[in-house]
Amino acid sequence: MRRWQVNSLGNPLTVMELVDVPAPAPAAGQILIDVKAVGLNYPDLLQIRGGYQVKPALPFTPGAEIGGIVSAVGNGVTNWAPGDRVVWMGNSGLADQVVAPASAPLRISESMPFDKAVSLPTNYGTGLFALRDRAQLRCGETVLVHAGAGGVGTAAIQLANAMGARVYATAGGPEKVEVCLRAGAVAAIDYLAEDFVERIKELTDGAGVDVIYDPVGGDTFDRSRKVIGWDGRILPIGFTSGRIADAPTNHILLKNYSVVGVHYGASVARDPQSAIRNMDLLCRWYDEGKIDPIVMKHVPMAEAPQALEDLGSRKSWGKLVVTP
Repeated sequence: MRRWQVNSLGNPLTVMELVDVPAPAPAAGQILIDVKAVGLNYPDLLQIRGGYQVKPALPFTPGAEIGGIVSAVGNGVTNWAPGDRVVWMGNSGLADQVVAPASAPLRISESMPFDKAVSLPTNYGTGLFALRDRAQLRCGETVLVHAGAGGVGTAAIQLANAMGARVYATAGGPEKVEVCLRAGAVAAIDYLAEDFVERIKELTDGAGVDVIYDPVGGDTFDRSRKVIGWDGRILPIGFTSGRIADAPTNHILLKNYSVVGVHYGASVARDPQSAIRNMDLLCRWYDEGKIDPIVMKHVPMAEAPQALEDLGSRKSWGKLVVTP
């Protein structure tokens, strides 16, 4: 079978190699998944470059959002059978087959396409945890989503809409602005052409927004503090800008807002059943038409390194999905 292998840290185009290896077999307590789709994420790129907090030993296979069909089960596995459809927020997904612990994958319905399903565990799971559990978003509140055209951003826009919020978004360039509007934002701001601070003040009559969803950090976080409203909540989701911002406590005090950390992976590790509950809700919302992951492109296995490079250079929007 084929598997992408990272032999050293650096640019995906130079450090990734597509190799042929023997097909894996599930040990006791494991299942074998025939991979049908792999969602690409910024942390995949950071791992390949060596800039992520989780550093797998070399060589390793990237790909954390995996969707596929169970093809075999190991001894002692009773909760899965060949033919079951699953998604797994795991590792080593950029391969034709992958072995997973039987306790880890999540079941998906026949109505859920694999390219949509791989967006749910990470992008939509994080968004649901951030907006519902951490921000305690209420119907009628306002939300500003930064980097709204990406997989994380479009998920947050759709989820905030599903929860009854009024959503604004920022994105870089006219094409990405249109993606934000398509996802459900009532207004999208091209930060390359205008100042999002002034525009948000105009849109909210100076009141600011109740919740800010920030996967960017750095200068974006600094400027977001200017448009957070009274009793608001800023959600740091990640740091794609490359700089970790500071949160001056005097400013937090004066505007009576909160900076609320969001670490969904750690939360699921503490409460694994929460991932199952979230997946059940997200699948129901998909069937009801409240959410619908936006896939920009289906990428052949051979083009995975270029797709990761496009992700890092901000040439993509929505979700990039590798389809072995």
